Amino acid sequence: MILRLLTIAGSDSSGGAGIQADLKTFTVFGVYGMTAITALTAQNTLGVSGIFPVAPAFVRAQIDAVAGDVGIDAAKTGMLATRAIIEAVADAVRAHRIAPLVVDPVMVAQSGARLLEDDARAALLAELLPLAAVVTPNVPEAEALLGMRVASLDDMRRAARRLVEAGAAAALVKGGHLEGAEAVDVLYDGTDLHELRAPRLATPHTHGTGCMTAAALAVGLAQGLPLLGAAEQAKRFISAAIAAGLALGGGHGPANPLGWRG
Repeated sequence: MILRLLTIAGSDSSGGAGIQADLKTFTVFGVYGMTAITALTAQNTLGVSGIFPVAPAFVRAQIDAVAGDVGIDAAKTGMLATRAIIEAVADAVRAHRIAPLVVDPVMVAQSGARLLEDDARAALLAELLPLAAVVTPNVPEAEALLGMRVASLDDMRRAARRLVEAGAAAALVKGGHLEGAEAVDVLYDGTDLHELRAPRLATPHTHGTGCMTAAALAVGLAQGLPLLGAAEQAKRFISAAIAAGLALGGGHGPANPLGWRG
């Protein structure tokens, strides 16, 4: 039977991130993708010009519809926009026992636009982190969640530990925003720290990389890979997607999931 994966996230009208990036990622891995859309955005490679959150009850209705019929082998969250949406999603995850769950704490777009309301941070920590098989912040998201500076590999290690202490089963802190010849991510599984390394690619076309990484990680967990193996596969995937990035528009073009097909 084909694996069934659900993405609970916002829509990106330019197709580079969010729901669209997740579905493209699921497709290149050969799994069946489903959606619960949390917000509509008007955006392109230059930035976000508008956000329209979906009513929390309708977010819940989308999840209920999928879980009650098709079934869910794994899920990931992305942009959740508001505290009420986070609470609705957490209630649905608990009610349907959705697992494994990858939580990508989308807070700020690459252009700098805020994608999570200020009062939603506490709900994300309290409601969603305890349900997460793994949480996948980039450096700015880890800083915002934890209220700490993340400027080095040691800081990333501390951040990963603190996210697990805050309730997540595991944390993958992504180091793409730091400098260096390598892009280093830190995975903490509650016991051991692991470093995932890849050459840093000099390209501006990285829109959607966080969404795609979390989606690929959810695929790996659904496939039955251990957490480290799933994270390593996701790292190889996103490196290939960045290498195949598309120079579309006048700003940050999208990474290209088709790079995984070689």
